[in-house]
Amino acid sequence: MPDTISPALRDGPRARPPVVDPPAPRRPVWIRPVLFPVAVAVAIGAIFISVYLSAFHAPGARDLPVAVVGTSAEAAAVAERLPENAPDTFRVQALPDRETARTAVEHGEVFAAYVPGPGAPELFHAGAHGPSVSALVTGSFGEAARADGERPTPVDLVPASDQDTRGLVVFYTTFGLVLAGYLFGIMTFQLGPGLTARRRMVSLAAFGGAGGLAVASVVSAFGALPAPFLGVAGLVALVAMAVGAFTMLLVRSLGVLGSSAAAVLFMTVGNASSGGSLPAEFLPGWLEPFSAGLPVGVGVRAVNGLAYFHGDGVLSGVAVLVGWTAAGLGGLLLVERLRRRARREA
Repeated sequence: MPDTISPALRDGPRARPPVVDPPAPRRPVWIRPVLFPVAVAVAIGAIFISVYLSAFHAPGARDLPVAVVGTSAEAAAVAERLPENAPDTFRVQALPDRETARTAVEHGEVFAAYVPGPGAPELFHAGAHGPSVSALVTGSFGEAARADGERPTPVDLVPASDQDTRGLVVFYTTFGLVLAGYLFGIMTFQLGPGLTARRRMVSLAAFGGAGGLAVASVVSAFGALPAPFLGVAGLVALVAMAVGAFTMLLVRSLGVLGSSAAAVLFMTVGNASSGGSLPAEFLPGWLEPFSAGLPVGVGVRAVNGLAYFHGDGVLSGVAVLVGWTAAGLGGLLLVERLRRRARREA
């Protein structure tokens, strides 16, 4: 008997193909590598110009420490005769005698000291603070003396080197290895991605020592800084190691963003607040604290103190720079340990 059963009934219901949702539109793979660098670079540029315009578009001193030889009442009387267009420019204190005033200026405790006398008054100041500071104090105290019909005699107790006509040698001496330390912190991972943390520390020490000796040699060749060779080499080496160590930590922790963060921290904020072109008292209130905390400003003050002001700022600078180096290396070791643990657990 022929098979009269329909093939559809004999074989049973056919399985329907699964319903597949249409593929979601894929984001082009070029968006991140094209737009992310644009965003980061524009942000860094905007931060750079904002910081520098804030610091230097109209710099003016605030609470610049100066002194008047005499009683507190006599110091207050001189302060009242200072120019009225800058009421917060100076912080005036009284000193008992001429020799105390001289010592205070020579050690960087005050920027100027006004010494009244039976004859023409004197104005002690330090040209090593830079021409802008000298012009400010001589002009302001000259105006105060003219109110009494007198004309003070400026006495530069700490002149800058004859080879440093613009007062920038200390800044360039220090900042050269800040830039180099930043580049070192990036290159050590680019050229040696597989290096152990211990070998990176050895490399950092070699970089700091060689860099300090190189900078001190160049400065000595120009004869532009009256400071001991080994002292300059040691301070510059500490600055280089502090910046290099912390840059390594940021790059290892954050990758590309870490290098950008280091650029903003050391190259932008650090440079602007360094006190290399103007003392920290000329910075805006929000920026001034960075001068005493970041390696650049600390290094500038230490090198300047070593050269001109009987070591003012050297010990505190060494302590801060060692702290930055220890924090960078300690953080790097911690990051490496956590990543090794994560790999073992995976």
